Amino acid sequence: MKSSDDDQLREVIPRLRRFALSLTRDPSNADDLVQSALEKAIGAWHQRHTDGDLRTWLFSILYRQFIDNRRRAGRYATFMQLFSDEPSTSASTEDIVVANATWDAFDKLPGEQRGLLMLASVEGLSYREISETLDIPMGTVMSRLSRARRALRELDEGLHTNKRSVPSLRRLK
Repeated sequence: MKSSDDDQLREVIPRLRRFALSLTRDPSNADDLVQSALEKAIGAWHQRHTDGDLRTWLFSILYRQFIDNRRRAGRYATFMQLFSDEPSTSASTEDIVVANATWDAFDKLPGEQRGLLMLASVEGLSYREISETLDIPMGTVMSRLSRARRALRELDEGLHTNKRSVPSLRRLK
């Protein structure tokens, strides 16, 4: 790796961390995700296309690491539940209402939507760059981004109601 490559890599790290934080919602998990993505990138540095955008390549690696980690955690939880006598527990309604009240509209979006919005709005990637980063067709990027923006708008305007966070009351006689 040349010193110019090292400088470019250092310049992208804050953006990678911001993207990872939007996906994980936890600073320590975001740092771990950035570290594992950078380790993978440095290990595969010789495979990088020199004419491609370094930022796009690194975002792609980070996003794939995030998806892989989520899948691995889901498989592990399912496996552990098979050998556990304890039933799975969920948060109480009060905890859910309090947690949802503290999140802003952006945090209510699914990770994939948050990630897409971060790449397009904050990082300024084009549809083509996002398509290459996530390895999905450009039309899919455009439709998913449209749905993410619509969901964010609805949450901002209070049009979207989450049945877990907005209890419905009925009068019983």
